[in-house]
Amino acid sequence: MEDPVIIANGLTKVYKMGEQEVSALCGVSLKIERGEVVSIMGPSGSGKSTLMNILGCLDLPTSGEYSLDGEEVSELTDDQLADIRNRKVGFVFQSFNLLNRTTALANVELPLRYAGITKGKREQALEALEAVGLKERVMHRPTELSGGQQQRVAIARALVNNPAIIMADEPTGNLDSKVGKEIMALLLDLNRKKGTTLIIITHDPTVAQQTQRVIHLRDGMVEVV
Repeated sequence: MEDPVIIANGLTKVYKMGEQEVSALCGVSLKIERGEVVSIMGPSGSGKSTLMNILGCLDLPTSGEYSLDGEEVSELTDDQLADIRNRKVGFVFQSFNLLNRTTALANVELPLRYAGITKGKREQALEALEAVGLKERVMHRPTELSGGQQQRVAIARALVNNPAIIMADEPTGNLDSKVGKEIMALLLDLNRKKGTTLIIITHDPTVAQQTQRVIHLRDGMVEVV
């Protein structure tokens, strides 16, 4: 049996606010299997965003150990963290985070550019856009696309490097319920077809119900439910 794609042991995160110290994570331990679809839920201030930033290699824990796809990442330098993030994590955000002045195709090519990939870059980006149903919209700018189409571009961008995990932060939060259902169906379909591990940060119980497992956070700790 393959090792879990994510192994976290005793993760803590302490922020200094002047002379005060605020604990955002208080010893979080979890494992996520390859190909698993997991949602992370919790009230505001529970540590969801902090945990996402650490699991997505956007930040380092104050203490604890974190292994992503077989690589220990809890003590990497900023440059090493950026490298593993670009190779192993695809991000989908609530606000899409697309560059409005450039085309859908150019937006999807960005992670490949950062990775220094030149050969076959356009073909990989076109394949990712086709996978999310935007074959006919590749030369459109984000301002010429609907909210649902923009989120599809963001998903294609997350997929283009064939990452070990996709982290989706409130991926349906800026969409109406009908389009939100379409985006969730797309993410789940991509998980089935490609086997990509999917981690969804959400407040929405209807989104969480569609995942295989829900991790509840409260006061910086995993809540046993």
